[in-house]
Amino acid sequence: MRAQRVWNVNGAASIGQLQSKLDDLNKRLSQLERQHPESSGIDELKATALSLSREIDEIRCAEATAALRDLLRK
Repeated sequence: MRAQRVWNVNGAASIGQLQSKLDDLNKRLSQLERQHPESSGIDELKATALSLSREIDEIRCAEATAALRDLLRK
């Protein structure tokens, strides 16, 4: 499964929404690992969770960069 970018700099999706999706994925991953440790879906869920965390990091970095740029302009 390919992760899709669901945000842009103007904020199509908030960090809170992405964090909620990541939390849900981590819960499903934990359940799947307990119930079916040999499942092939585990790797897919891990890849999706990593992708979501990267998106959250990218948004936070973009917001911090914008805030720093605004401070430096003043």
